Amino acid sequence: MTGDDLRAKLTSPHKGATLAIVAAALGYFVDVYDLWLYSVLRVKSLNGLGITDDAQVKALGEMLLNWQMGGFLVGALAFGLMADRKGRLTVLFGSILLYSAANIANGFVQDVTWYAVCRFVAGVGLAGELGAGIALVSELVPKDKRGWATTIVATIGVAGSVAAALFGKNFEWRTGYWVGGGMGLILLLIRLGVYESGMFEGVLKNSNVRRGDFLSIFRRAESTSRYLATIFVGAPVWFFAAMFMTFSKELQDALGVVPPHSAPDIVMIGAIGLTFGDVIFGALSQIWRSRRKAIGAALALMTLSVAAIFFFGHSPAAFYWLMLAAGIAAGYWAVFVTTAGETFGTNLRGTVAISAPCFVRGMVIPMTLVRGQLTPSLGILGATATVGLIMLAMAVWSVWRLPETYGRDLDFIEGGEPVPSIA
Repeated sequence: MTGDDLRAKLTSPHKGATLAIVAAALGYFVDVYDLWLYSVLRVKSLNGLGITDDAQVKALGEMLLNWQMGGFLVGALAFGLMADRKGRLTVLFGSILLYSAANIANGFVQDVTWYAVCRFVAGVGLAGELGAGIALVSELVPKDKRGWATTIVATIGVAGSVAAALFGKNFEWRTGYWVGGGMGLILLLIRLGVYESGMFEGVLKNSNVRRGDFLSIFRRAESTSRYLATIFVGAPVWFFAAMFMTFSKELQDALGVVPPHSAPDIVMIGAIGLTFGDVIFGALSQIWRSRRKAIGAALALMTLSVAAIFFFGHSPAAFYWLMLAAGIAAGYWAVFVTTAGETFGTNLRGTVAISAPCFVRGMVIPMTLVRGQLTPSLGILGATATVGLIMLAMAVWSVWRLPETYGRDLDFIEGGEPVPSIA
């Protein structure tokens, strides 16, 4: 075999797609590990910093979560534009490097102020991970196998929450952040073998195409509606993740669950549900040849399972197993991120694929603020249920509004005409 033959084999489309899937999956694993590590370590880390009052732990825990989600919003715009202007790989390298540095620093914090700074910077870094990976994989994998590939990425990624729960339960909190930073640096080396999407390189050569023009989304009512629907369809996932998993202690107190489950245990069972849900609904979107039908089925199951927690989740056993059911329902994240990567053209795909999941996560900020405002009059259960109804209603509207993207050829440019849906 000649040197040219070997080079051609190593850079074949099949090889490139496989490496991209591995790199994106491991990147999302690190992303999810970090997000849920904070949920697991929220109480333990604040106690370690000398904060033991329950009310303070709750308030400061919400503040730190909001700072992290705020970082996602900033990173969504910065890395989204970078993905469409400089390339998907630029984001995959830059985001993981920034995240790794922030997490290593997080292990050394001595007060809440620096804790918030590190969570914000880590959020900025992680913002580019999932979307850039999904955009790259979507453009490298054949359209009939795209849903399977993105399901693999999302499922392996969500398994990071299981790792976070196990690690947070059994090790010291500072060590958890150092491990996250170390995994990021290792991942940086793995990505050296990944190459750029041919679709993006084709657009890059065309100087007449405007790439990463975020504001162009809002210049037409149709694309604005399509973008908002892309975001809102994923909102119930993070309603469950934040309101039920991150703040499970407060929810169990309100429901009268005695004795309550620990945060690591609830994150663990919820994460197992999310992992199974990603496989189930990702597979259904391929079998049914419809992203919309899979998301609709997940939303129906989520409505039933969340309602069951409010009405029947008063015992430890009932709460535990209903959290598993709700986690499975919320596991349509794989279908959501696949849809985000398929809905817009190549010149805006990175921007949308990165910003939409980040804005979904960023919606945790208004969710927690609205719940906080409603709690004095409705109680934590009534306030949580109200926020949930709003999120589910927005998601149902979004499913109706979004085009069906299963099997779509992604080699197109976002222009002046509406993108036709595929029946």
